[in-house]
Amino acid sequence: MDHSQEAVRLFYEGYNCSQAVFCAFRDLTGLELDCAARLASPFGGGMGRLREVCGTMSGALLALGILKGYDNPENPEAKKEHYALVREFARRFEEKYGALRCKELLKDVPVTPGGEPEARTPEFYKRRPCLKLVEGAAAILDDMLEEMKEEAE
Repeated sequence: MDHSQEAVRLFYEGYNCSQAVFCAFRDLTGLELDCAARLASPFGGGMGRLREVCGTMSGALLALGILKGYDNPENPEAKKEHYALVREFARRFEEKYGALRCKELLKDVPVTPGGEPEARTPEFYKRRPCLKLVEGAAAILDDMLEEMKEEAE
């Protein structure tokens, strides 16, 4: 599956940025669309439109956690390895887009009063970099997963 194109499709359907990326990987996570969408729902717009960590990054990291995360708090090595993956994702994302925070990525996009979600109009898609970020975050995660797979072989 082309996860980046699936993420774009989901974003066009109206899922928020985090949901679009996370849900695009449901073929690998094994989650149903409704469950995945609920899990990622708080992170859209940089956490409920607070414009903090980019929602696309949050969605990708949720998928990374399910696919390559650790679950034993008594295994510090697993935690260390997983956090290294998180930092590598962040490095690649920031290198490509110049920032990790929604506020910085959308610095030229005015905030609507009250933080309410905006209507998805052609103008919405035209003035925001979100589609590019949705596609790119999914592509970065795919690249990393492919590299891990090759290293394991």
